[in-house]
Amino acid sequence: MNCELAQEDIVLSVYGELPDDRAHRLEQHLAQCEHCRQEMEAAAGLQKAMSGAPVAEPSPSLLARARLRLDEALDAMPQGGFFRRVSQRFRRGVGTLQGAPVMAMFLLVAGVAAGGWGGYRAGQRVVHASQPAQNAAAAVPVVADVDAAQIAGVSSITLEPGSENVEVRFERVIPETAFGTLDDPQIRQLLLLGARNRANPEVHDDSVNLLARECRAGHQCTGGPIRNALMVALRYDRDAGVRRRALEGLEAYVPIDTRVRDAVLEALLHDSDAGVRTEAIGLLEPVEADSAVQEVLETVANRDQNPYIRTMSRQYLEQVSQIR
Repeated sequence: MNCELAQEDIVLSVYGELPDDRAHRLEQHLAQCEHCRQEMEAAAGLQKAMSGAPVAEPSPSLLARARLRLDEALDAMPQGGFFRRVSQRFRRGVGTLQGAPVMAMFLLVAGVAAGGWGGYRAGQRVVHASQPAQNAAAAVPVVADVDAAQIAGVSSITLEPGSENVEVRFERVIPETAFGTLDDPQIRQLLLLGARNRANPEVHDDSVNLLARECRAGHQCTGGPIRNALMVALRYDRDAGVRRRALEGLEAYVPIDTRVRDAVLEALLHDSDAGVRTEAIGLLEPVEADSAVQEVLETVANRDQNPYIRTMSRQYLEQVSQIR
């Protein structure tokens, strides 16, 4: 397991959604990776802090939508057979006549049975009479009313024998909206979730951009999950633009946080994008006298494939020498 897969499994593990086989692999990885153990501790701390927050009561509109969907599901359930209806009526009749004479109970049972049979026959005639109308309605396409963006998934597909009619059962998605400032804990939590959303690049990029903006402004970014999310984006994101924005958000913390400094040094040594490496050199200027930073700059000055980056590294090393 690499660190990128471990980051995704850490979130599932914290919320108890990680399968046992993957949990075992994650434990093995955490035993060998100090960085991922720190990420696990930060994610667990965030989850614990969020669980202590008061649970909001569901809105009346949500309850109304839930009741409506429940009514629709109950209407769609089969009504049951004749013998099931007769048995239910029989049990109700027995319950109401406990202690009555035997003959009265016999007459009641006979009446219930006769009434049930008559109702069953009448229902059969209604079903046969309405079958052509149902077939005609089934043939009318309804896909024009289906918005693919509102579909959570398809649960079953049934082809009607001897016809081209298809029944497709699906679940709709009910979107929710949260509105607030960037300092709002709920908004920050949603942005962190968006930063982990690799399936939607636009949401992912926007989330990283806003989180980086918060860190540049110094709004409660010190040592928290936002800074960790930016370091994850810097190390593992496939988009060079996203990695550069993560660097911008981490700039203010290079002099005071060795973890951030190490992440920037890794980007300078190993990032495939010359723009990211160039920006990383600029971020190291406040700590260029650090011995670890000088070692990396010497390596880059001698080995980097980009002449401009080699020249910048030598210039920073010369500045340090002149100061000394």
